[in-house]
Amino acid sequence: MSAWGNLPIVAAVDGSETAAAAALWAAGEATRRHTPLLVFTAYGYEDAAFGGKVFPPSEWLKIKEAAADDMLRKTRGTLEAAVPGLAITTETTDRAPVPGLLEVSERARMLVTGEPVGVIAGLFSGSPDVDLAARAHCPVVVVRGDEAPSPDGPVVVGVDGSPLSEAAIAWAFEEASLRNAPLIALHAWHDGDTDGLFTEGNVHFQGEAVEDADRRLVAQRLAGWQERYPDVKVDRLVEHDKPRHRLLAASRTAQLVVVGSRGRGGFTGLVLGSTSQALLHHAGCPVMVVRSENV
Repeated sequence: MSAWGNLPIVAAVDGSETAAAAALWAAGEATRRHTPLLVFTAYGYEDAAFGGKVFPPSEWLKIKEAAADDMLRKTRGTLEAAVPGLAITTETTDRAPVPGLLEVSERARMLVTGEPVGVIAGLFSGSPDVDLAARAHCPVVVVRGDEAPSPDGPVVVGVDGSPLSEAAIAWAFEEASLRNAPLIALHAWHDGDTDGLFTEGNVHFQGEAVEDADRRLVAQRLAGWQERYPDVKVDRLVEHDKPRHRLLAASRTAQLVVVGSRGRGGFTGLVLGSTSQALLHHAGCPVMVVRSENV
């Protein structure tokens, strides 16, 4: 992804254990990519919290700013001890978390957060106005899982057979190559999910079984990327099952799951509605959400 230049990976922290774990994951990612790490926190509140007209008192903001600075100082010290030599900077903003994170995503290579709980959970509520994953200007990674991902596990990418999944595939290949890990390209469909069926398959491969058409299109979507990343071993899986079942099962032994987003408040193709919520709240490993613009 040379277009991203030397933009930093941003770790969003809020003093929680989940955010601390996400920051450590982000530090490892920055080291792997030879890119700097920015540890970021937003300590403001939405206007609604103060009636929409009354701004927080200046003394209150000073106290919050001091606490944020102290948290960032301690977090930076922990990360520098864990990952010596990594270029780490810190930044605070008095903006609320949602606009603060969206703003910093404009100058980030990747935005990493902890498991969506509390305020962070609101960012993934599915609302078009506050859905961080759908509105961020860079890929968003939610670091999940009770234990560190297996270093020998695969990278898993959800493939829906449409051009919109191209960005997710691109990032998944790069992640697999950087990690020297195999890549599992998974497409799942079930009889009640007509959106999960490949329209192109029905047009170009009439007479074929849906599963055969899907396999052919998955292979087509991956072909160019396999040529670009010949070092990545790829397993293509087309399953007759609900997407959430297959992705959640795959996440138990994966290093990372990558899925695409339309950038309109919802996930596309393979990851629709409740499936996105299932991944963000129940996956066994970090989940990367990539918009079609993130290439």
